[in-house]
Amino acid sequence: MIARSSKKDGHKYIFVIGGVMSAVGKGIATASIGKILAARGLKVNLVKIDPYLNVDAGTMNPIEHGECFVLDSGLETDQDMGNYERFLNRDLGPEDYMTSGMVYKSVIEKERNLEYGGKCVEAIPHVRDEIIQRLKRAAKLSKSDVSVVEIGGTVGDFQNALFIDAARVIHLERPDNVLFVMVSYLPIPGTVGEMKTKPTQNAVRMLNSYGVQPDIIIARSKMPLDDKRKEKLAISCNVQADHIISAPDVDSIYDVPLNFERDNLSDILLKALGKRPRGESDLKEWKQFAEHAHNGKKTVNIGIVGKYFDTGDFVLSDAYLSVIEAIKFSSYELGVKPKIDWINAKEIQSGKMPVTELGKYDGIIVPGGFGETGIEGKIMAAQYARENKIPYFGLCYGLHMLVIEYARHMAGMENANTTEINPKTPYPVIAILPEQAERLAKKEFGGTMRLGAYPCALKENSVVREAYGKGEVSERHRHRYEINPEYIERLEKAGLVFSGYSPDREYLKEIAELPKKEHPFYVGTQYHPELRARPLAPHPLFTAFIKAAARKSGS
Repeated sequence: MIARSSKKDGHKYIFVIGGVMSAVGKGIATASIGKILAARGLKVNLVKIDPYLNVDAGTMNPIEHGECFVLDSGLETDQDMGNYERFLNRDLGPEDYMTSGMVYKSVIEKERNLEYGGKCVEAIPHVRDEIIQRLKRAAKLSKSDVSVVEIGGTVGDFQNALFIDAARVIHLERPDNVLFVMVSYLPIPGTVGEMKTKPTQNAVRMLNSYGVQPDIIIARSKMPLDDKRKEKLAISCNVQADHIISAPDVDSIYDVPLNFERDNLSDILLKALGKRPRGESDLKEWKQFAEHAHNGKKTVNIGIVGKYFDTGDFVLSDAYLSVIEAIKFSSYELGVKPKIDWINAKEIQSGKMPVTELGKYDGIIVPGGFGETGIEGKIMAAQYARENKIPYFGLCYGLHMLVIEYARHMAGMENANTTEINPKTPYPVIAILPEQAERLAKKEFGGTMRLGAYPCALKENSVVREAYGKGEVSERHRHRYEINPEYIERLEKAGLVFSGYSPDREYLKEIAELPKKEHPFYVGTQYHPELRARPLAPHPLFTAFIKAAARKSGS
């Protein structure tokens, strides 16, 4: 049972661990716990632990792992970090993310530097202690009251055992300052028609075998939990019935913090940790936002032309998670509902889907990506959107497609391309930066792109300057290739406007656009504006794009 704390001070930890199966919302539960505690006046830092041996998320395939989310620092992280930032409405630092690879790399480097004094270096205690030190450092740097730590994977996984053991040791050191939350799934088999608690009971027993007892169970299921299931879980799992939180499927993830508060979760957490709230729960703005998510009366049809969709017979939209959420935030702010379709660029390229099908959309987005798959389909999408005055927003690779298309069809540069795809193109309008070429020659791939936050100066009287309402912004990058400065003048003479540039290296163009008199919205950015979009602070460029799409639809 929960150890009731008599202490009024000391840093608190809440460890969130998965039970039964993955992908049931552990990250959203973690973000929601952070949100409801912050709404009670506490300063919270959220930490994501990934048990992969990758040093960061930058080399992981989006189809397998979902979106790579980039922090201001340039660290490439799991997509849950994006949810954390969106729910907390603030930036997170590199100390708030760790992988097994990151931890092991640090331990091995210390061993090579004789920092262990000649000892035999082992998983326990040295790797486990490195995890503990990182968690404590994250708490110290954030100056938070509470750290909410999501341990990736599911209890019973070999990969995350050391992280659970690190949490156990922190609990041993300070039992009054640590809580364990298990997010577990309760299936309702179709042929049975009854919610089953046994998988969660088994998951709790597995966690007990690690020396850890959950204090709270967040019970995920299609339906709300009834009292009978709560009682059954309470008795079987040694958890108080009112500490079993019902978490049924919801239409919007942004309803989850509100659902948690209906079960008084923040009160339960605060009481268990011995923390006094600094006022009543302040979720007024969040409630208004969540209501907007349900109340849009008119629809805008947005087509996302990408390539990271195929995973067997299923469509994986997680590869573009931040783009999807950015569209939603701006749509909700404008009082419209977005209908998003996934368009596989390979099908446009092959002719399986006629490019004219894009005419039914109010706006087209070509998001980031790498490689040649579907590139000509994306270029065709950019051309169709330009010629037919459909609002177009190109993000990173989507900017490159815009520039290549314009070079080929408006600036007389037939067969223009990016050197990423065709190193021998007669018109390399997109090319690699010299410093990036050096790194690739040395086969330095991971963590070596242009990553993180960089300033961008905006031209007067441009579409983007009007959208932002200021002359300089900071945006997050993740790319190796840039608009080739050698072709800027020729492209400008043909009518393309380079409306954003790097203040310290003006030849690095960050934004290309067409003037409003020529097109309702035709903009490409080298950076990823979706990484800055928040529920309570929609990104101005996405808002400008959705406005243009809404005008086209008549909304």
